[in-house]
Amino acid sequence: MLIFRYLTAEVLKSQLAVFLTLMTIFVSEKFVRILTEATDGSLPAKLIISMLALKLPQLASFILPLSLFLGIILAYSRVYADSEMTVLKACGVSEWYVVRVTLASSAVMALFAAALTLVVAPWASEQEYRLEEKAKAESGLFSLRAGRFQQTGNEKAVVFVHDISQGGKELNKVFVAQFSDDSAVPEARIVYAEKGIVIEEENGEQQLNLSNGQHYETNGNQLDIKLTEFDGYQVEIQEQAIEHKRRKLEAVSSLALLQMDSSEAAAQFQWRLAIPLSILILTFIAVPLSEVNPRQGKFAKLVPAIVIYLAYFILLNGAKHAIEGGKIPTEIGLWWIHISALFIGVLLILRGRASGAMVKAIFKKRERVS
Repeated sequence: MLIFRYLTAEVLKSQLAVFLTLMTIFVSEKFVRILTEATDGSLPAKLIISMLALKLPQLASFILPLSLFLGIILAYSRVYADSEMTVLKACGVSEWYVVRVTLASSAVMALFAAALTLVVAPWASEQEYRLEEKAKAESGLFSLRAGRFQQTGNEKAVVFVHDISQGGKELNKVFVAQFSDDSAVPEARIVYAEKGIVIEEENGEQQLNLSNGQHYETNGNQLDIKLTEFDGYQVEIQEQAIEHKRRKLEAVSSLALLQMDSSEAAAQFQWRLAIPLSILILTFIAVPLSEVNPRQGKFAKLVPAIVIYLAYFILLNGAKHAIEGGKIPTEIGLWWIHISALFIGVLLILRGRASGAMVKAIFKKRERVS
Protein backbone atom coordinates (compact mmCIF):
# COMPACT_ATOMS: atom_id res chain seq x y z
CA MET A 1 0.00 0.00 0.00
CA LEU A 2 2.90 2.36 0.73
CA ILE A 3 4.37 1.78 -2.74
CA PHE A 4 0.90 2.26 -4.26
CA ARG A 5 0.45 5.66 -2.58
CA TYR A 6 3.97 6.77 -3.45
CA LEU A 7 3.73 5.93 -7.16
CA THR A 8 0.21 7.36 -7.45
CA ALA A 9 1.24 10.62 -5.79
CA GLU A 10 4.28 11.01 -8.06
CA VAL A 11 2.18 10.47 -11.19
CA LEU A 12 -0.63 12.80 -10.08
CA LYS A 13 1.78 15.60 -9.22
CA SER A 14 3.41 15.43 -12.65
CA GLN A 15 0.04 15.19 -14.41
CA LEU A 16 -1.32 18.20 -12.56
CA ALA A 17 1.77 20.28 -13.38
CA VAL A 18 1.58 19.41 -17.09
CA PHE A 19 -2.20 19.94 -17.19
CA LEU A 20 -2.07 23.38 -15.57
CA THR A 21 0.80 24.46 -17.81
CA LEU A 22 -0.96 23.39 -21.01
CA MET A 23 -4.31 24.80 -19.90
CA THR A 24 -2.71 28.15 -19.15
CA ILE A 25 -1.20 28.27 -22.64
CA PHE A 26 -4.37 27.28 -24.50
CA VAL A 27 -6.72 29.37 -22.36
CA SER A 28 -4.50 32.41 -22.90
CA GLU A 29 -4.65 31.85 -26.66
CA LYS A 30 -8.45 31.54 -26.58
CA PHE A 31 -8.73 34.62 -24.36
CA VAL A 32 -6.72 36.70 -26.82
CA ARG A 33 -8.91 35.52 -29.70
CA ILE A 34 -12.15 36.28 -27.84
CA LEU A 35 -10.78 39.64 -26.72
CA THR A 36 -9.98 40.47 -30.35
CA GLU A 37 -13.58 39.73 -31.33
CA ALA A 38 -14.81 41.96 -28.52
CA THR A 39 -12.47 44.75 -29.61
CA ASP A 40 -13.74 44.48 -33.19
CA GLY A 41 -17.29 44.88 -31.93
CA SER A 42 -18.49 41.43 -33.05
CA LEU A 43 -18.84 40.26 -29.44
CA PRO A 44 -20.12 42.27 -26.45
CA ALA A 45 -17.50 42.78 -23.75
CA LYS A 46 -19.85 41.42 -21.08
CA LEU A 47 -19.78 37.98 -22.75
CA ILE A 48 -15.98 37.54 -22.75
CA ILE A 49 -15.83 35.56 -19.50
CA SER A 50 -18.88 33.47 -20.41
CA MET A 51 -17.49 32.53 -23.82
CA LEU A 52 -14.11 31.67 -22.30
CA ALA A 53 -15.71 29.51 -19.59
CA LEU A 54 -17.74 27.58 -22.18
CA LYS A 55 -14.56 26.68 -24.07
CA LEU A 56 -12.90 25.17 -20.98
CA PRO A 57 -14.60 21.70 -21.12
CA GLN A 58 -13.52 21.10 -24.71
CA LEU A 59 -9.99 22.33 -24.02
CA ALA A 60 -9.72 20.19 -20.89
CA SER A 61 -10.89 17.06 -22.73
CA PHE A 62 -8.19 17.52 -25.37
CA ILE A 63 -5.44 18.26 -22.86
CA LEU A 64 -6.21 15.47 -20.36
CA PRO A 65 -4.74 12.57 -22.43
CA LEU A 66 -1.56 14.50 -23.20
CA SER A 67 -1.09 15.67 -19.60
CA LEU A 68 -1.60 12.13 -18.27
CA PHE A 69 0.78 10.63 -20.84
CA LEU A 70 3.54 13.16 -20.21
CA GLY A 71 2.89 13.07 -16.46
CA ILE A 72 3.51 9.32 -16.33
CA ILE A 73 6.63 9.66 -18.49
CA LEU A 74 8.11 12.45 -16.35
CA ALA A 75 7.22 10.85 -13.00
CA TYR A 76 8.55 7.37 -13.72
CA SER A 77 11.57 8.64 -15.66
CA ARG A 78 12.62 10.48 -12.51
CA VAL A 79 12.09 7.30 -10.47
CA TYR A 80 14.25 5.37 -12.95
CA ALA A 81 16.90 8.13 -13.11
CA ASP A 82 17.22 8.09 -9.31
CA SER A 83 17.53 4.25 -9.39
CA GLU A 84 14.41 3.93 -7.23
CA MET A 85 12.66 1.71 -9.74
CA THR A 86 15.63 -0.63 -9.89
CA VAL A 87 15.42 -1.11 -6.14
CA LEU A 88 11.65 -1.61 -6.30
CA LYS A 89 12.01 -4.28 -8.98
CA ALA A 90 14.71 -6.02 -6.95
CA CYS A 91 12.26 -6.07 -4.03
CA GLY A 92 9.63 -7.85 -6.13
CA VAL A 93 7.71 -4.92 -7.66
CA SER A 94 7.03 -6.03 -11.22
CA GLU A 95 6.35 -3.98 -14.31
CA TRP A 96 2.78 -5.23 -14.33
CA TYR A 97 2.26 -4.04 -10.74
CA VAL A 98 3.38 -0.53 -11.74
CA VAL A 99 0.96 -0.65 -14.68
CA ARG A 100 -1.91 -1.69 -12.39
CA VAL A 101 -1.12 1.10 -9.94
CA THR A 102 -1.06 3.64 -12.74
CA LEU A 103 -4.23 2.27 -14.32
CA ALA A 104 -6.11 2.93 -11.08
CA SER A 105 -5.57 6.69 -11.33
CA SER A 106 -5.92 6.60 -15.13
CA ALA A 107 -9.34 4.97 -14.81
CA VAL A 108 -10.54 7.87 -12.68
CA MET A 109 -9.18 10.32 -15.26
CA ALA A 110 -10.86 8.34 -18.05
CA LEU A 111 -14.25 8.54 -16.30
CA PHE A 112 -13.80 12.28 -15.83
CA ALA A 113 -12.81 12.69 -19.50
CA ALA A 114 -15.83 10.62 -20.58
CA ALA A 115 -18.14 12.93 -18.65
CA LEU A 116 -16.50 15.91 -20.34
CA THR A 117 -16.58 14.59 -23.91
CA LEU A 118 -19.97 12.85 -23.80
CA VAL A 119 -21.98 15.33 -21.72
CA VAL A 120 -20.34 18.59 -20.67
CA ALA A 121 -18.50 19.58 -23.86
CA PRO A 122 -21.53 19.18 -26.20
CA TRP A 123 -23.69 21.15 -23.74
CA ALA A 124 -21.05 23.89 -23.56
CA SER A 125 -20.82 24.06 -27.37
CA GLU A 126 -24.61 24.44 -27.61
CA GLN A 127 -24.57 27.24 -25.03
CA GLU A 128 -21.76 28.92 -26.94
CA TYR A 129 -23.86 28.87 -30.12
CA ARG A 130 -26.79 30.42 -28.24
CA LEU A 131 -24.63 33.16 -26.79
CA GLU A 132 -23.22 33.98 -30.23
CA GLU A 133 -26.71 34.12 -31.74
CA LYS A 134 -27.97 36.33 -28.96
CA ALA A 135 -24.93 38.60 -29.22
CA LYS A 136 -25.46 38.93 -32.97
CA ALA A 137 -29.13 39.81 -32.45
CA GLU A 138 -28.19 42.37 -29.79
CA SER A 139 -25.30 43.84 -31.76
CA GLY A 140 -27.02 47.21 -31.92
CA LEU A 141 -26.15 50.38 -30.10
CA PHE A 142 -24.46 48.63 -27.16
CA SER A 143 -21.70 47.30 -29.44
CA LEU A 144 -20.61 50.72 -30.65
CA ARG A 145 -16.90 51.54 -30.62
CA ALA A 146 -15.43 55.01 -30.65
CA GLY A 147 -13.81 56.22 -33.85
CA ARG A 148 -15.50 53.70 -36.18
CA PHE A 149 -18.34 53.70 -38.67
CA GLN A 150 -20.55 50.79 -37.59
CA GLN A 151 -23.76 49.34 -38.93
CA THR A 152 -26.45 48.50 -36.42
CA GLY A 153 -27.49 44.87 -35.98
CA ASN A 154 -30.71 45.31 -38.01
CA GLU A 155 -28.81 47.11 -40.80
CA LYS A 156 -31.11 50.15 -40.56
CA ALA A 157 -28.50 52.76 -39.73
CA VAL A 158 -24.81 53.61 -39.71
CA VAL A 159 -23.41 55.23 -36.56
CA PHE A 160 -20.14 57.00 -35.86
CA VAL A 161 -19.19 58.05 -32.33
CA HIS A 162 -16.18 60.21 -31.52
CA ASP A 163 -16.05 59.28 -27.84
CA ILE A 164 -17.92 56.95 -25.44
CA SER A 165 -18.19 57.28 -21.67
CA GLN A 166 -20.31 56.09 -18.73
CA GLY A 167 -19.80 52.43 -19.55
CA GLY A 168 -20.96 52.75 -23.16
CA LYS A 169 -24.23 54.60 -22.42
CA GLU A 170 -23.14 58.22 -23.01
CA LEU A 171 -21.94 59.13 -26.48
CA ASN A 172 -20.12 62.30 -27.55
CA LYS A 173 -20.17 63.80 -31.08
CA VAL A 174 -22.54 61.33 -32.68
CA PHE A 175 -23.13 60.87 -36.42
CA VAL A 176 -26.15 58.80 -37.55
CA ALA A 177 -27.18 58.02 -41.14
CA GLN A 178 -30.54 56.34 -41.81
CA PHE A 179 -32.06 55.23 -45.11
CA SER A 180 -35.68 54.34 -45.87
CA ASP A 181 -36.73 50.85 -47.04
CA ASP A 182 -38.90 52.29 -49.81
CA SER A 183 -36.91 51.94 -53.05
CA ALA A 184 -39.48 53.96 -55.01
CA VAL A 185 -39.05 57.02 -52.80
CA PRO A 186 -35.50 56.85 -51.39
CA GLU A 187 -34.97 59.03 -48.38
CA ALA A 188 -31.84 59.69 -46.37
CA ARG A 189 -31.66 61.24 -42.91
CA ILE A 190 -28.35 62.32 -41.48
CA VAL A 191 -28.08 63.46 -37.89
CA TYR A 192 -25.18 65.01 -36.02
CA ALA A 193 -25.42 65.68 -32.29
CA GLU A 194 -23.07 66.74 -29.52
CA LYS A 195 -24.45 64.21 -27.02
CA GLY A 196 -26.27 60.88 -27.12
CA ILE A 197 -27.66 58.41 -24.60
CA VAL A 198 -28.47 54.73 -25.28
CA ILE A 199 -31.71 53.43 -23.76
CA GLU A 200 -33.03 49.86 -24.02
CA GLU A 201 -36.78 49.32 -23.74
CA GLU A 202 -38.46 46.28 -22.16
CA ASN A 203 -39.57 44.96 -25.56
CA GLY A 204 -35.94 44.77 -26.72
CA GLU A 205 -35.96 47.94 -28.81
CA GLN A 206 -33.01 50.31 -28.51
CA GLN A 207 -33.33 54.07 -28.56
CA LEU A 208 -30.66 56.66 -29.13
CA ASN A 209 -31.60 59.99 -27.54
CA LEU A 210 -29.58 62.81 -29.11
CA SER A 211 -29.25 66.44 -27.98
CA ASN A 212 -27.84 69.68 -29.41
CA GLY A 213 -27.47 68.80 -33.07
CA GLN A 214 -28.60 69.15 -36.66
CA HIS A 215 -30.89 66.97 -38.79
CA TYR A 216 -30.36 66.76 -42.56
CA GLU A 217 -32.99 65.18 -44.80
CA THR A 218 -33.12 64.54 -48.57
CA ASN A 219 -35.04 62.27 -50.93
CA GLY A 220 -32.10 61.73 -53.25
CA ASN A 221 -33.88 63.13 -56.33
CA GLN A 222 -33.44 66.82 -55.59
CA LEU A 223 -30.44 68.93 -54.76
CA ASP A 224 -32.02 70.76 -51.85
CA ILE A 225 -31.40 69.45 -48.32
CA LYS A 226 -33.73 70.16 -45.44
CA LEU A 227 -31.84 71.27 -42.32
CA THR A 228 -33.33 71.26 -38.87
CA GLU A 229 -31.56 72.14 -35.64
CA PHE A 230 -32.80 70.44 -32.49
CA ASP A 231 -32.30 70.31 -28.76
CA GLY A 232 -33.55 66.73 -28.54
CA TYR A 233 -33.92 63.97 -31.13
CA GLN A 234 -34.79 60.30 -30.76
CA VAL A 235 -33.63 57.48 -33.05
CA GLU A 236 -35.40 54.15 -32.53
CA ILE A 237 -33.69 50.97 -33.71
CA GLN A 238 -35.77 47.81 -33.44
CA GLU A 239 -34.00 44.69 -32.22
CA GLN A 240 -33.57 42.01 -34.89
CA ALA A 241 -34.85 38.50 -34.29
CA ILE A 242 -32.40 35.83 -33.18
CA GLU A 243 -31.10 33.95 -36.20
CA HIS A 244 -30.32 30.35 -35.35
CA LYS A 245 -27.12 29.03 -36.90
CA ARG A 246 -26.75 25.49 -38.10
CA ARG A 247 -25.11 23.47 -35.34
CA LYS A 248 -21.98 21.48 -35.87
CA LEU A 249 -21.96 17.92 -34.55
CA GLU A 250 -19.75 19.05 -31.66
CA ALA A 251 -22.82 20.75 -30.17
CA VAL A 252 -25.14 17.74 -30.59
CA SER A 253 -25.74 15.62 -27.51
CA SER A 254 -24.30 12.11 -27.43
CA LEU A 255 -27.76 10.56 -27.17
CA ALA A 256 -28.87 12.44 -30.30
CA LEU A 257 -25.74 11.27 -32.14
CA LEU A 258 -26.64 7.63 -31.43
CA GLN A 259 -30.08 8.21 -32.94
CA MET A 260 -28.63 9.65 -36.17
CA ASP A 261 -28.02 7.30 -39.06
CA SER A 262 -25.03 8.96 -40.71
CA SER A 263 -21.31 8.38 -40.98
CA GLU A 264 -20.62 11.89 -39.67
CA ALA A 265 -22.56 11.23 -36.46
CA ALA A 266 -20.84 7.85 -35.99
CA ALA A 267 -17.42 9.45 -36.48
CA GLN A 268 -18.22 12.19 -33.97
CA PHE A 269 -19.46 9.71 -31.34
CA GLN A 270 -16.41 7.47 -31.76
CA TRP A 271 -14.18 10.54 -31.45
CA ARG A 272 -15.80 11.39 -28.13
CA LEU A 273 -15.17 7.85 -26.91
CA ALA A 274 -11.59 8.00 -28.19
CA ILE A 275 -10.57 10.58 -25.56
CA PRO A 276 -11.28 8.44 -22.43
CA LEU A 277 -10.15 5.25 -24.19
CA SER A 278 -6.85 6.87 -25.17
CA ILE A 279 -6.15 7.69 -21.52
CA LEU A 280 -6.25 4.00 -20.60
CA ILE A 281 -4.35 2.86 -23.70
CA LEU A 282 -1.64 5.50 -23.34
CA THR A 283 -1.03 4.24 -19.80
CA PHE A 284 0.07 0.87 -21.20
CA ILE A 285 2.55 2.69 -23.46
CA ALA A 286 3.77 5.33 -21.02
CA VAL A 287 4.78 3.04 -18.15
CA PRO A 288 7.30 0.88 -20.08
CA LEU A 289 8.35 3.84 -22.25
CA SER A 290 9.41 5.81 -19.17
CA GLU A 291 12.24 3.40 -18.40
CA VAL A 292 15.55 5.28 -18.67
CA ASN A 293 19.14 4.70 -17.71
CA PRO A 294 20.27 6.82 -14.72
CA ARG A 295 22.92 8.37 -16.96
CA GLN A 296 20.34 9.47 -19.53
CA GLY A 297 18.33 11.70 -17.19
CA LYS A 298 14.59 11.94 -16.64
CA PHE A 299 13.91 13.83 -19.89
CA ALA A 300 15.49 11.22 -22.18
CA LYS A 301 12.17 9.71 -23.33
CA LEU A 302 10.23 12.98 -23.57
CA VAL A 303 10.76 13.55 -27.31
CA PRO A 304 9.93 9.94 -28.34
CA ALA A 305 6.84 10.13 -26.11
CA ILE A 306 5.60 13.29 -27.83
CA VAL A 307 6.20 11.72 -31.24
CA ILE A 308 4.18 8.62 -30.28
CA TYR A 309 1.36 10.75 -28.89
CA LEU A 310 1.21 12.92 -32.02
CA ALA A 311 1.24 9.86 -34.28
CA TYR A 312 -1.59 8.29 -32.28
CA PHE A 313 -3.87 11.33 -32.41
CA ILE A 314 -3.00 12.24 -36.00
CA LEU A 315 -4.10 8.75 -36.99
CA LEU A 316 -7.30 9.13 -34.96
CA ASN A 317 -8.06 12.51 -36.53
CA GLY A 318 -7.31 11.25 -40.04
CA ALA A 319 -9.47 8.16 -39.54
CA LYS A 320 -12.29 10.34 -38.21
CA HIS A 321 -12.30 12.39 -41.43
CA ALA A 322 -12.10 9.17 -43.46
CA ILE A 323 -15.20 7.82 -41.68
CA GLU A 324 -17.04 11.08 -42.35
CA GLY A 325 -16.16 10.80 -46.03
CA GLY A 326 -17.27 7.16 -46.21
CA LYS A 327 -13.76 5.83 -46.91
CA ILE A 328 -13.68 3.74 -43.72
CA PRO A 329 -16.79 1.76 -42.65
CA THR A 330 -18.29 2.86 -39.35
CA GLU A 331 -18.02 -0.72 -38.07
CA ILE A 332 -14.22 -0.49 -38.34
CA GLY A 333 -14.15 3.15 -37.33
CA LEU A 334 -11.39 4.18 -34.95
CA TRP A 335 -11.23 0.83 -33.18
CA TRP A 336 -8.33 -0.53 -35.25
CA ILE A 337 -6.13 2.38 -34.10
CA HIS A 338 -6.96 1.76 -30.43
CA ILE A 339 -6.29 -1.97 -30.79
CA SER A 340 -2.96 -1.34 -32.52
CA ALA A 341 -1.86 1.12 -29.82
CA LEU A 342 -2.92 -1.31 -27.08
CA PHE A 343 -0.98 -4.11 -28.78
CA ILE A 344 2.17 -1.94 -28.83
CA GLY A 345 1.72 -1.13 -25.15
CA VAL A 346 1.33 -4.81 -24.21
CA LEU A 347 4.48 -5.69 -26.16
CA LEU A 348 6.42 -2.98 -24.32
CA ILE A 349 5.15 -4.26 -20.96
CA LEU A 350 6.13 -7.85 -21.77
CA ARG A 351 9.59 -6.68 -22.72
CA GLY A 352 9.82 -4.73 -19.46
CA ARG A 353 8.75 -7.74 -17.42
CA ALA A 354 11.46 -9.80 -19.07
CA SER A 355 14.12 -7.22 -18.25
CA GLY A 356 12.76 -6.93 -14.71
CA ALA A 357 13.08 -10.65 -14.21
CA MET A 358 16.66 -10.43 -15.45
CA VAL A 359 17.49 -7.66 -12.95
CA LYS A 360 15.97 -9.67 -10.13
CA ALA A 361 17.99 -12.73 -11.13
CA ILE A 362 21.20 -10.68 -11.14
CA PHE A 363 20.52 -9.41 -7.61
CA LYS A 364 19.86 -12.93 -6.38
CA LYS A 365 23.07 -14.18 -7.98
CA ARG A 366 25.03 -11.41 -6.25
CA GLU A 367 23.47 -12.34 -2.90
CA ARG A 368 24.50 -15.96 -3.32
CA VAL A 369 28.06 -14.98 -4.26
CA SER A 370 28.35 -12.69 -1.24
